[in-house]
Amino acid sequence: MVGVFRRSLSFPNKTLTRPPKPQFSHHIRSISLPCRSHPLITQIKDEITDLKTWSRSPEKPTSAWLCDGLRRLKDLQDSLHDILQLPQTQQLLSHKREWVEKLLEYFLRFVDIYGIFQTSFLSLKEEQLAARVALRRKDDSRIAVYLKGRKKMAKEIAKLVPSIRCIGRYSFPASAFVSILDTELTGVISDIIEVTVSVSVALFNGISMAFTSSKSSWIRLALTKKSNKVKIEGSIKEFEEMGEANVWSLRRKGDEEVRMVLERMQDLERCIAGIESGSDKAFRSLINTRVSLLNTLTM
Repeated sequence: MVGVFRRSLSFPNKTLTRPPKPQFSHHIRSISLPCRSHPLITQIKDEITDLKTWSRSPEKPTSAWLCDGLRRLKDLQDSLHDILQLPQTQQLLSHKREWVEKLLEYFLRFVDIYGIFQTSFLSLKEEQLAARVALRRKDDSRIAVYLKGRKKMAKEIAKLVPSIRCIGRYSFPASAFVSILDTELTGVISDIIEVTVSVSVALFNGISMAFTSSKSSWIRLALTKKSNKVKIEGSIKEFEEMGEANVWSLRRKGDEEVRMVLERMQDLERCIAGIESGSDKAFRSLINTRVSLLNTLTM
C-alpha cells in the first residue's frame, strides 16, 4: 500500500523588517547647572552668610580678625569663579551683556583699588624696616620722617574708602531676569559685591584710622556705634598701639623702653606681612573673577 503524501510548498526565508521601537525622551537633570539645589550655590550662600557675620566686628578689631576676613573673601571669590566656569552660567550671562559689562566695571574698580592699596602697603612695609634701624640708633630725625610717611600713607588709603563704597549701587532692571536661575544667580552676585565692599572698607579704615591721631580715631569709631548697623569702622588694635607716643623722643627713653618699642615694631611687622599676604590673595581672586566674566562675552 502506497502512502499518500501531500505536496508542500517552501518559500525562501525573508528578513522581517519591524518598525523601530519608539524612543522615549527622558529629562535628565544635569548636576552641573547652577540651580537652586546646586552644591556650589549652597556653598556660596553659606560663605556670604559667614562673611556677613564676620563683618560684625569686635569692640577692638585685630589684625588676625582682618586676615580672617581677607581669607574668607578670597574663598568666596574662588567659589564665584567656579560658578562662572559652568557652561550654563556662561550661556545665561552671554544674553545679559549689559549687566555683565556693569559687573566688569565693578570688578575693574575692585582690582584698581586693591592695586593702589598694595602699592601703599608695600611702602609702609619698607618704612617699618627703616624705622626699626632708626629705633636701635635712637635717631629721632629718621623716626620723624617715618611718622610723616606713615600719615601720608594713611591718608592715601583713607581715600580708597569712598571710592569702594560707590561700587554696586547700580540697579539692573528686575524685568530682565525672568527665570529662577536668573534671579538666584543675580542675587548671589549682588551679595558677593556687597560683602566685598564691606571687607574692603574694614581693611582700609582699620589701617588708615590707626595711623591718624588716637583722638580722631576714637571719635570716628564711636560715631559708627550710634546705630545697630554692622560695625566695621574700628581701627586695628596692633596698628593703633604703635602710635606716635611710643616712638617720639627716643633719646629720653632708657634701653628697656627702646627694647619694648622694638618688640612692638616686630609684632607690627608680622601683622603687616599677614595682611599683605591676605590682601594679595584676595586681589588675585578678584582678577580671576573679572577674567571669568569677560570670557562670557567672548563665547
